[in-house]
Amino acid sequence: MSEPTVLYDVSDRIATITMNRPDRLNAVTSQLDAELFEAFQRADRDDDVRVIILTGADRGFCAGADLELLDQVQKIDFETANLDELKQQFVPSHPKDGVADGFQKTYCYFPAIDKPVIGAINGAAVGLGFVFTLFCDVRIAADTAKFGTAFAQRGLIAEHGISWMLPRLVGISNALDLLYTARIIDAADAERIGLVSRVVAADNLMSTAREYSGILVNTTSPRSQRIMKRQVYAALEQSLGEAVDIANDEMLKSFTCADFAEGLAHFVEKRPARFTGR
Repeated sequence: MSEPTVLYDVSDRIATITMNRPDRLNAVTSQLDAELFEAFQRADRDDDVRVIILTGADRGFCAGADLELLDQVQKIDFETANLDELKQQFVPSHPKDGVADGFQKTYCYFPAIDKPVIGAINGAAVGLGFVFTLFCDVRIAADTAKFGTAFAQRGLIAEHGISWMLPRLVGISNALDLLYTARIIDAADAERIGLVSRVVAADNLMSTAREYSGILVNTTSPRSQRIMKRQVYAALEQSLGEAVDIANDEMLKSFTCADFAEGLAHFVEKRPARFTGR
């Protein structure tokens, strides 16, 4: 039996998902792809998990698609192949009820996870590794982290929806600069253009990510987080009026929930919150 390419650990209601091919800078194989998806689904289903941290083992976050995977693609006879079958093999969808179509696709499914996803970017995040960072809710980078799209240098295109997400994070000009040149930028540049939320010393990365996650676990409502995440990603394709109408409906629902009652009670009683997510 092959060694797991993704590690999964839960402590203090935080699930840490670690891509685990350190000898290949955690480059993506079909096995890692499948195990990563299952780890996210496991965390999403677990009521004891409130926050998810995604990181890479050792000195890399994710160096992109493994060359063995790319070699498989090169061997395909595209003139005779069934393109629909190929799409399902290499870029399958991940259906989930009540989720926008875009967030049911390969590598775009992080926003469909009901819990906050924190990217702890410890090293090189290139190609598919770069894609992973974009679909995390919050990105915290080590000062040793590096970022690059890589696609133009391989004769490829803006893969897996990053033409939609990247400009929303860094603006059109910065997005096209990163895509056109495929240049590598460091953590400081990534923070400057808004690609990451903060940069910390490499030795402090996981403790910072866990401290941040602990704030979400211990001081805010899981139900609020779940609804707000859905609102924010859905609003990317809504008008202001649609977003306001949904917010008004969700506000009325919140008034009847246990977490709203607890939110008032712990504030008045000046004690730590005991949110249940209901």
